[in-house]
Amino acid sequence: MTQGPREIPREFGGGSRVESLWLRMSSLRAGCPLVSVSSADGGVGRSTLTAALGGVLALASPAPIVAVDATGRAWGGLGHRVVRGGSASAWDASVAQQQLADPLIAEELMYRGPTGLRVLVGESRMTVRRRPPTWSEMFGVIGHLRSVYAMALLDLPAADNTPTWRALGWATVPVLVTRATVDALQHAMRLLAHLKAAGLDRVAESAVVVVMTTTHSTAREVRAVEHLARQAATHLVRVPFDPVLARPDPLDPRSLSKATRTALTEVAAAVVDRCPAAPDPREGAPVA
Repeated sequence: MTQGPREIPREFGGGSRVESLWLRMSSLRAGCPLVSVSSADGGVGRSTLTAALGGVLALASPAPIVAVDATGRAWGGLGHRVVRGGSASAWDASVAQQQLADPLIAEELMYRGPTGLRVLVGESRMTVRRRPPTWSEMFGVIGHLRSVYAMALLDLPAADNTPTWRALGWATVPVLVTRATVDALQHAMRLLAHLKAAGLDRVAESAVVVVMTTTHSTAREVRAVEHLARQAATHLVRVPFDPVLARPDPLDPRSLSKATRTALTEVAAAVVDRCPAAPDPREGAPVA
């Protein structure tokens, strides 16, 4: 990808972190980095984080990026974060398989979020002819989509099964989501420890841990456990409570509070920092 940086929306302001994110998104190397989003527990906000993070990355990327519902659920998920104008789903993508390498066919199956994020939603119907794809089918779908899009985000189930661990190991950047509660944070730390014990040191050491808060205030004991989690994780970001995130509607990061936009920018920057990028042409240039 060699296109110039996109214009930064006024809601995101300026600053070196924002400018660096927009610049790096314009210089990603070909190969479609894979961002796998999972967690130690269910119900922690994985789909919300995937939609919000994908929305920011789509704003910054000159080339289209895609978010894929790989949960296997027939309800909820990324389908609530886009305007549905048809019936296409992950099942149709699994039927198409190799044809997905054709951008025109891939785009026909996508819905779009408010910032242009392409979204492949999960199959919500269970009939004789339609069902959520199996893991092997979904891995095939993802492989073909990576030949079309500049970056792919996977909304995965909780990391309590072998296929999810496989997807985390496959990732360019693993993202682990947790709630801002004592139990959830402790479970996230245990997941990191289990990943290392299972020989997935790279996954544990490169993971971006995102703490989703659900209230305006955080109890002292939660902050104490979060401090320990920061020591266990290479990179941890807390996303503050925002009522917009709590609504099951199409999600536009530009409508979030300044604090939430700043946190999501930090998550996006941490993700992109872990993706291969072409050298900045300004680096190494002779000084006049």
